[in-house]
Amino acid sequence: MKPLRINARLRAVLLAGAAAGLLASCSTLNYYTQAAQGQLELLSDARPIDDWIADPGTSTKLRLRLETARQIRRFAVSEMALPDNNSYKNYTSLKRKYVLWNVVATPELSLKPLQWCFPVAGCVNYRGYYSKEAAESYARELKNEGDDVEVGGVPAYSTLGWFSDPLISTFINYPDAELARMIFHELAHQIVYAQGDSQFNESFASTVEEVGVERWMDRFGNQAMRDSYARYKSRKHDFLVLLLKYRKALEQNYALVDRSDSEKRAVKARLFQELKDEYQVLKGNWGGYAGYDRFFEQPLSNAHLASIATYEDFVPAFQAMLRRDGSFPRFYKSVRQLAELDRKDRHRILKALAPPVPAAPLMVQRSDVSRVGGH
Repeated sequence: MKPLRINARLRAVLLAGAAAGLLASCSTLNYYTQAAQGQLELLSDARPIDDWIADPGTSTKLRLRLETARQIRRFAVSEMALPDNNSYKNYTSLKRKYVLWNVVATPELSLKPLQWCFPVAGCVNYRGYYSKEAAESYARELKNEGDDVEVGGVPAYSTLGWFSDPLISTFINYPDAELARMIFHELAHQIVYAQGDSQFNESFASTVEEVGVERWMDRFGNQAMRDSYARYKSRKHDFLVLLLKYRKALEQNYALVDRSDSEKRAVKARLFQELKDEYQVLKGNWGGYAGYDRFFEQPLSNAHLASIATYEDFVPAFQAMLRRDGSFPRFYKSVRQLAELDRKDRHRILKALAPPVPAAPLMVQRSDVSRVGGH
């Protein structure tokens, strides 16, 4: 099997990162270097799905997963008019559990995350490392400065169409409907992405994802798959509502001007203990499902909750647009026109289409995917 060629865009971006690094500190240069090397290795190690399937050395289990992914990818193009490019048409096998590890940090008594600004990606609320050891080393530096820090493993990330994102061993074994959801969602971001408007971007991609998964299950699914996917969505909703509840309580604690820092620390500790206790109750309601246990592997801190937000308020409006337009291509055209407006006008039009309703909160960085390019 031949490796993928590294295209001119990737070479240009890597050179830009290297040039920026020459103007930066030693630690920043090291960060750029590992990021460029990690991206380069990920793409250069990718092979076309068809090659993996044809290879007699490929296990039966992996071959079946890749055939399902190929089917999902074809459906995305033929039935949803999503981009027919090389994203998710290649596969990379990694010898690690996660593709990268994100470092998120906040002040001790604040939920506002620290930001870092980079070439191409712009300013983001996390730093991604392809080595867990490197991520933990940087996290220790931040902790020593007094910040709350979390290191979270990420099974997948999106370059928003900058490069041909591959399927990766870290998520290829997702259940069928969840794999379809992720692929549809990320390809939707390649259709439209309004810089600096996560509420717009995530509501749009979530609409495409949900409609796409329902149509895909109508074609290829069964009742057992539908039941499993419904349980997945219900548990995700319950868990994120729980986190949002405690995020709000912490925000209220930190905002009290007549409460001393020592009192705020005591309340903070109590709230995080209550969060852990309530999670155990939630697990009991789920019949012992432990899929979110990894969230609690590190001592809880503000950084764990820094990326929680309600970004799906406009899903009803986008659903109304899709019903009105009658097809995905016409819908995408309408959404592109909205994206060209300024943020205030976009939101005004969406609110007129369908009033925002409380929706499931979305955990932006600790969910399935991280973004490269401005999320």
